[in-house]
Amino acid sequence: MEKIKVGLNSSIETDVKSEHSASKYGSGMVDVLATPAMIALMECTAKNAVDLHLPVGYTTVGTKVDVVHIAATPIGMKITVNAKLIEIKGKKLIFRVEAFDEVEKIGEGIHERYVINSDKFMEKVNSKKK
Repeated sequence: MEKIKVGLNSSIETDVKSEHSASKYGSGMVDVLATPAMIALMECTAKNAVDLHLPVGYTTVGTKVDVVHIAATPIGMKITVNAKLIEIKGKKLIFRVEAFDEVEKIGEGIHERYVINSDKFMEKVNSKKK
């Protein structure tokens, strides 16, 4: 964990495809970037910001998203998602996330993730099946 520092950041750039649309996600009836798709990209970007700095066998899991989707983006437009680690509280990592299309900011908020040992985490989760 000593390699994880406030300020770590990551960006993802992608084209909005039909599989990212509200109509495909079932979150709306229009062909624009779905809020759940934007949030998934925000989570992925935050994960990517710290992945390379974690010890072998560790990863992060998302636990909280507080995001506003402030503008619609049509299918075919390019979007950029940014995540910046702004606070560390033990194993909790707090990120500022933002998304932009080619015209304007489309989303922003806070995303929290926890550092976990993958094997221990999966052992605990799988014990639910007993």
